[in-house]
Amino acid sequence: MADDKPGEGASRRAILSGAAIGLAAAASPGLAQGSAPATSAAGGPAVLRDPRTKYTRTPFPEQRQPWPALQSKMTPRPDSGEQSYRGSGRLAGRKALVTGGDSGIGRAAAIAYAREGADVAINYYPSEEPDAREVKALIEQAGRKAVLLPADIRTERACTRLVADAVRGLGGLDILVNNAAYQQSKADISEITDEQFVRTFETNIYAIFRISKAAIPSMPPGSVIINTGSVNSYDPGEELLDYASTKGAILIFTKGLAKQLAKKGIRVNMVAPGPVWTPLQVAGGQLPGKMGEFGQNTPLGRAGQPAELAPLYVALAEDGTSFSTGTAVGAHGGKGNP
Repeated sequence: MADDKPGEGASRRAILSGAAIGLAAAASPGLAQGSAPATSAAGGPAVLRDPRTKYTRTPFPEQRQPWPALQSKMTPRPDSGEQSYRGSGRLAGRKALVTGGDSGIGRAAAIAYAREGADVAINYYPSEEPDAREVKALIEQAGRKAVLLPADIRTERACTRLVADAVRGLGGLDILVNNAAYQQSKADISEITDEQFVRTFETNIYAIFRISKAAIPSMPPGSVIINTGSVNSYDPGEELLDYASTKGAILIFTKGLAKQLAKKGIRVNMVAPGPVWTPLQVAGGQLPGKMGEFGQNTPLGRAGQPAELAPLYVALAEDGTSFSTGTAVGAHGGKGNP
């Protein structure tokens, strides 16, 4: 869709954001009761919010869905910024591909990018189509182009085709967010099958290598690659042996690729989330009976919501952070690294 006309951007975004609220009215019961956006829709002064109580501190109810799980069926539904994120044109005219963009952190990044003025292609596992359709509607209500690219990204062919379809659908590419992940908690190494181990690596690190390799030739100077790492990149959870190993690999891949691509004018960074309420957790990411403990041991006393990470993906993508490459930015409720 066409960009906003000069002088009309602010009012257009306010109207479109309001329309998006109507679509997503039930999308963020993770918010604490009585909470409100940090800024008014009219751009009024910021309201200070206590981060301990900005979102629910109530333990999450035990629940499980078949992998990969749908955000729309979680209780409570994660908040990916459907109602709260307000854009200001920071990514006007940009073209972004987000893997795992149907739900969780990827969904939050996709929504934020669209409301900041970018056209967005999202990749997702085919069975996640219902969640992806919601994101498509939100992107379009922000006045931007949405491209849906369902695919299992565990093969080189799928990764190469994904990038080609994104470049064609968007008319170019200058933001790549490698966010899709597979996570299954197992209490002991003896419980991790070879199939699970291979699938975790194929999804979490092979795909990042393959998608980045395919995308780089189409990315001009000033482009950015943002990888989703984890606190497990630094401090592995004992029940996430295979998952944490891939996240450690993502950290090193990010740092090494950043050095390579500096000469091309392409920045590469990583976001390292801690416990964030996403479909990964209800699709096998937590050990049975442990859902109520998720995020409760952070210094802030709660799990994070995807909406709280969206501003990090925006900041790392915009031109203002042009001297930041090869870095990792944490969002973990006070647990430490990075």
